[in-house]
Amino acid sequence: MSMNSHLEALREKHEALSTQVEEAQRAPGSSDSEISELKKQKLKLKEEIERLTDA
Repeated sequence: MSMNSHLEALREKHEALSTQVEEAQRAPGSSDSEISELKKQKLKLKEEIERLTDA
């Protein structure tokens, strides 16, 4: 997998997590811990994208 395609895949996962976080925040049955876990995953992806972009 090339670096560009890997970065694009990470960006797509990050965007999907953004959508999941938004939906979870609107859903009355979502727990704070579930939302927090999604945000942590999203932040890890963002950090990985930045690390690879700066390299």
